[in-house]
Parts: sequence; C-alpha cells; structure tokens
Amino acid sequence: MKYRNLGSTDIRLSLIGVGTHQFGGDWGIPFSQKEVNSIMSTAQQNGINIVDTAPCYGPDNLSEKLIGKYITNNRDEWFISTKFGQKYNISTKKEISDFTLPNIEKQFQQSLKNLKTDYIDLYQFHSGNNLEFDNEDLWAFLHNQVDNGAIKALGVSFSHNLVNDGDTHQLDGVKNLGLDFVQLVYNRITKVAEEKFLPFCKKNKIGVLSRVPLAKGFLSGNYQPGHRFSKDDHRHKFGNTMNDLLLKKVDKIKKKEVPPNINMSEWSLGWCLNNKAITSVIPGCKNMDQVKSNASSLKYLKNVK
Repeated sequence: MKYRNLGSTDIRLSLIGVGTHQFGGDWGIPFSQKEVNSIMSTAQQNGINIVDTAPCYGPDNLSEKLIGKYITNNRDEWFISTKFGQKYNISTKKEISDFTLPNIEKQFQQSLKNLKTDYIDLYQFHSGNNLEFDNEDLWAFLHNQVDNGAIKALGVSFSHNLVNDGDTHQLDGVKNLGLDFVQLVYNRITKVAEEKFLPFCKKNKIGVLSRVPLAKGFLSGNYQPGHRFSKDDHRHKFGNTMNDLLLKKVDKIKKKEVPPNINMSEWSLGWCLNNKAITSVIPGCKNMDQVKSNASSLKYLKNVK
C-alpha cells in the first residue's frame, strides 16, 4: 500500500480506502456484522487505513454502527471519515437534509456513540446547499470540536450537482474557513471536477477524497449493456435507458483505453489516483475479494496514461 498526506495535514491516508454506503443495505445485499468484519479485516491486512461512512447510510445509522463494532479493539489503526447533515428517511428510503445546529450537535454525539469512539478523524458537511453551508454558528461549533480534539480534520462532501454546475461558493468557503479536505465524485466517466475543483484543491493544498471512483460499479467491467439491476439495488432507480448509456460508455473505454489482460476495476482506480490532486479513493466493496482487488490496483499505476 502507498500513502499520501491529506492536504497540508499530517494525516497519512492509504491511497485506497473503504466506502461503506453498501453496508446500509441500499445495494441489494444486506450485510451482517460478520461480513463487515471480514471486509474490514481484509482491508487492514492490505494496508488500508481509511473507512468512509455517514449516519444516513442505512436505517438507524446502520453503516456507522457496523463499523463501530468492528473497530472497538483497533480504533487507533483507522482514520474514520463520517458526515453530518443528512438523515435516512425509513418510509421513503431516501436521505433528507437537516443542517440546523441543534440537529448537528445531536448527530455528532450520536456518531461518536455509533462508532464507539471519542473522536472523529475526518468530519464532513454532507451535500448541503449554499445557504445551509453559510451558517457561522455551525462552523463555530465544529471548530470548537477541533480545538477540543473531538475532530481531527474538517471538510466538505460536495453534492454532485454542485460540482457539475461549476458552483464554487462552497469550494471558496473551504479555503476561507480553513477546512482540510473535500470529497467529490471523480472517475473515468465523470471528470467534471478536473475543470475547477481539482486544480483549486491542488493549488491550495486541500486534500481530496474521490468517491464512487468505480462509478457505482459500472467501471468494474462486470456488466454489459442490457444488464438489469434488481429493484432493491441502488442502481435500479437510474432507469434502464441511463444504465445502458453508461454501460456503453464503459464498453468503449474498456476497448480503447484499458490495456490487455488488466482488470478494469483496478485500472479505473489507478486512473483516478494518477491525478496527484487525489489523496485517496474510497470505492465500495461487497466482499473480501473486491477489497483485495481494490488494493491491487496500485501495481497498475504505471500503466495509466
């Protein structure tokens, strides 16, 4: 495994992390504690030290709780990345926003409890709008937690629409507020962050976590145009037309860009990391084999143009 500093901090993150949206059960597969333990243990064995989650990943903070039970005996070996401002609506199975200060104070304490820890390494404003972002009381509370040692680094997880629209209001705020890192969508299919966001972060030494670096599994190379996802799979809601369009793009990339005899999933992660503005990628993984494959992607960095 290789490591990079998170922006200008002394936090050394593995280039490959563990994304855990799937632990909440929205990807068509329920996860037991035993399965999560196996995934996390395999990640550790392969030098991975960052796990990314959020209270809204699954009902009743499920993803955070599964992670918390695993790290009880090895907390100091992990950099835990979680978020605030989004809740899971059980009836609709969708995320809803609440960035009011009373809710964030409550949510912060609940995350500490879920994760069985007294500090959070990376804490992120989660896909809120500009009005919600411009809350001085909110940031004063969070910076106070940093001063108290309850948060090690503060950042923003940008909504995809904000990056896609080129709206840099929150990006400017990251610098003005002295935040340490951002999280955004960046992969071989979705490269819009290269236009404004990644150059800004590189220039200002702001760390970057690349989420969905495999484009929600489309860049794994495991699916062909015409594939139909089950109704309880997160990707089903995109619709068959959109899914086929994405899979046709992937097929074209695979034929034209991926070197022969190289796993497309591993190549895709290497493609992201070839951009030195990226600190770490946080792909989701459903089993130990996928964790091992993700970790193996570093050996293909030299093959990425």
